[in-house]
Amino acid sequence: MPEPLAGARELVDDLVGDRAAEWDRTGEIPDEVLRTLAARGLLCAGVPADFGGLGATSAANGEFTAYVGSRCSSPRSVMTSQGMAAWAIQRLGGPRQHAMYLPKLAGGQLAAVAFSEAEAGSDLSAMTTTIEPDGDAVVVRGRKVWTTAAHYADVIVVVGRYGSGAAAVVVPASAPGVTVRRVPLPSGCRAAGHADVRLDEVRLPADAVLGGGQPLMLLVTTALAYGRISVAWGCVGMLRACLDAARRHARDRRQFGEPLARHQLVGRHLANLLTAEQIATRVCEHASRGWDSGSPDMVIATVLAKQVSAVQAAQGAATAVQVLGSAAAHEGHVVERAYRDAKLMELIEGSTEICQLILADHAVSMAASWDEEKR
Repeated sequence: MPEPLAGARELVDDLVGDRAAEWDRTGEIPDEVLRTLAARGLLCAGVPADFGGLGATSAANGEFTAYVGSRCSSPRSVMTSQGMAAWAIQRLGGPRQHAMYLPKLAGGQLAAVAFSEAEAGSDLSAMTTTIEPDGDAVVVRGRKVWTTAAHYADVIVVVGRYGSGAAAVVVPASAPGVTVRRVPLPSGCRAAGHADVRLDEVRLPADAVLGGGQPLMLLVTTALAYGRISVAWGCVGMLRACLDAARRHARDRRQFGEPLARHQLVGRHLANLLTAEQIATRVCEHASRGWDSGSPDMVIATVLAKQVSAVQAAQGAATAVQVLGSAAAHEGHVVERAYRDAKLMELIEGSTEICQLILADHAVSMAASWDEEKR
């Protein structure tokens, strides 16, 4: 592993240990676990060294994200939120805001990003949260739902309407008018701190606003890009965990006098799982190369990685359940958790259907470009 992340996997092993099932049952990651990871800069490892971060490449951070995802999807989800908050500040904020916020996120502070509303999920044009200038301040009003990691967050990057466009604003979770309420009993990533956020006349300094006046979809797409690549790599981790559990079980479990792996239909499942893991890994590697090289194809490669990896993870987890049978039916088992967690990955940071629409539009634009070249 590259130097910025040296020792990171070992630290995760020490912190997670065998506690993932317990966190899943209780719906809580201990504060010291998240604070330790945050203080090491591991929750947003891509923050540049100039701001106290690790400056990890997308490829290195992606492999680390996959490793955390293979151990437990809930802290990986917190990583995604923290990294997305830092990325939004990097991309939308100015130099003063970079210096104000990024060292804190790389040094121990916890963050979340609030997009969705009760009537504005995939249809973000229906967003009603507002960020209104008021002298040398802004006032934030709105309701956000299913905000990952908000239960743990010190600050929440809230996306809302700003004049004729949109902006993001950095909101301290302790600010007057902010109410954070846990989502009870989520079906997956149960300890990721999903919460609804209420913003009642929250007054903040004007310099808390990031990217004011941009078109809503452009701003959201910018912020979502990091979330999508992080989720994609997290799905790789889930597939690796499922493959490892399935092949161990198929090797050690005997039926009809032979190891399960010798039965051809079970062998087919293992082959499909390996194929799914390899497909997801390669598409994520391709997307991360685009991030690290600044390729103009980075955005579409990221959507492709998220779409492919999430679908492969959901199908792969179901396949692993089939191989393990009743052994995977115990609450908290790594495969049982992956089965629930992976389905959420097909919904968050752009549902499967939204990603398919983006990819379909890209396919049409490619065809138009080819036609133009032939003329």
